[in-house]
Amino acid sequence: MEYILLIAVVVIAVLAYRSYRRTQLQSRKQQEITAAEIESVKRTADEDITRFGEELQDLDLDMVGKDLGDGARQDYQRALDAYESAKQAVTQVTEAEQIRHVIEILEDGRYAAACVRARVNGEPLPQRRPSCFFNPQHGPSVEDVMWAPPGGAQREVPACAADAERVRAGAEPDVRKVMVGPQRVPYWEAGPAYSPYAQGMFGALGGVMTGMFLGTMLGGMFAGGGYGDYAAGYDAGQADGGDGGDSGGDFGGDSGGDFGGGDSGGWDFGGGDFGGDF
Repeated sequence: MEYILLIAVVVIAVLAYRSYRRTQLQSRKQQEITAAEIESVKRTADEDITRFGEELQDLDLDMVGKDLGDGARQDYQRALDAYESAKQAVTQVTEAEQIRHVIEILEDGRYAAACVRARVNGEPLPQRRPSCFFNPQHGPSVEDVMWAPPGGAQREVPACAADAERVRAGAEPDVRKVMVGPQRVPYWEAGPAYSPYAQGMFGALGGVMTGMFLGTMLGGMFAGGGYGDYAAGYDAGQADGGDGGDSGGDFGGDSGGDFGGGDSGGWDFGGGDFGGDF
């Protein structure tokens, strides 16, 4: 009898040890996957920063020989500062959540650059809008278009001029894709590590993005928060003359470019999902 009990104790101990080892290995594997995902989203952000740097080089060439006012020079300096800050910030990323700060810096730089182009071309300062949903590298969106993912219902999404035209023509928009394992997928389907990446661009849209990502691994991560009124601060800045200080071209402090309070009815997704299994 004692012999049988001893065998039972040994068997239980062996099974417990195997269970413990299996749990440890799974935990270690999960940590490795997490580290890989962080590197992936970090690489994606770095690619976006590099693309923005190339755009600034082109912008610099466009400004050669043109008489720039104080507003254009200030906005250009802000864009350059944002580029340098984003470059430095991305090298310090060790957690996925830190990507959001990098992208927010980059977003400010993109808007500042758009203000420079407007000033140089003698156009009104652009409204502060979220980036093009399809490909954030395209910079600030210019309008909202009706679009539906495969198997989903149509909803309005922010788009750049080129993608808006593609959608209206029935063509596929130029979607920003990233590597997930052996394949490239839209960034909004790339997993939870990309939630801070998307929030850095669209966090001010709050529940809108909850619906936009519903059914993907990012779904639900935008729950809570409201959509700031991108235009309100800008209009106030225009009333002040539009240059420097609290101008529409300034994305810091009380600028017209900030994500001010208020809610925009234009971004109500009417229930917050695309329908289908998206």
